[in-house]
Amino acid sequence: MRVDKKRDLMKRRRWRIRKKIVGTVDRPRMSVRFTQKNIYVQFIDDDAGNTIASVSTRAKASSSLSANVAGAGELGKLAGETAKAAGIESVVFDRSGSRFHGKVKALADAVRDAGLKL
Repeated sequence: MRVDKKRDLMKRRRWRIRKKIVGTVDRPRMSVRFTQKNIYVQFIDDDAGNTIASVSTRAKASSSLSANVAGAGELGKLAGETAKAAGIESVVFDRSGSRFHGKVKALADAVRDAGLKL
């Protein structure tokens, strides 16, 4: 499959999912985005359009992590701690069209172990 076609299908999948998933102040959306080198996690209040908290492998605290299953697990723990510090108890999980296995599953399990409800 051509790269541009694959990218277009991924974009359409993300839009289709985003029509149904909405974060609020009480239960923000936990958006997860994976690239080849990095992982990005944001806790977003869609009503106000604000990012409440964010964690990524590019941050200084987690710069040694990479975009693999082990890195996703460690980043999930860090994301859970950051969310707890921001006063977040439960979230809506937005996996951005990625399948729920491997890195996505490891990150979600680590966030649950940190004490957040998905």
